[in-house]
Amino acid sequence: MRAVLLSGGVDSIALTYWQRPDYAITIDYGQRAAETELAAAAHVAGLLCVRHEIIRVDCSSLGSGDMASQPASIHAPVPEWWPFRNQLLLTLAGMRATAIGVDELMLGSVASDGSHADGRPEFYAQVDSLMAMQEGAIRVTAPAVGMSTVELVQHSGAPREIIGWAHSCHTGPLACGGCRGCVKHYEVMRDLYGEPY
Repeated sequence: MRAVLLSGGVDSIALTYWQRPDYAITIDYGQRAAETELAAAAHVAGLLCVRHEIIRVDCSSLGSGDMASQPASIHAPVPEWWPFRNQLLLTLAGMRATAIGVDELMLGSVASDGSHADGRPEFYAQVDSLMAMQEGAIRVTAPAVGMSTVELVQHSGAPREIIGWAHSCHTGPLACGGCRGCVKHYEVMRDLYGEPY
């Protein structure tokens, strides 16, 4: 069985629509926008008839930057950087995946995520090897890692009515309009539909 990490953002929603996994796993790890992300993910999973798993682990004291409402780390390549975030999310999702019989975890990383070390193809190759050697032999894939977000949405065939549920703000439950997540969301909607909303 397959599962996708469904954050409720454009990339993960498009990946879920495209791949139609058995499960969608959403993780509240203490990020500022968690409740809205959970609501968006739950709604999309329901629309697509994908079983939805929610994991709640408060790691907010370990966060950095916009997503954690903390000063950015000296190591941060971008304002929303959270140390070891994708590694953390994969570990937590892997723990649940072993219990429900999932053998492939998919992430919606796209080419622009290469600004983070844990958004690059080589990271996914390493973490795939690591998780595959452990009990459960879970494989990790990022099917869209070479695509832009616009290319992913177009390739997925996800309609505007599904993509419209995405929550991309890094700073809270409502779109702030100024963080990198909101700016990306605006640009993607403009490029896809000729207008931001």
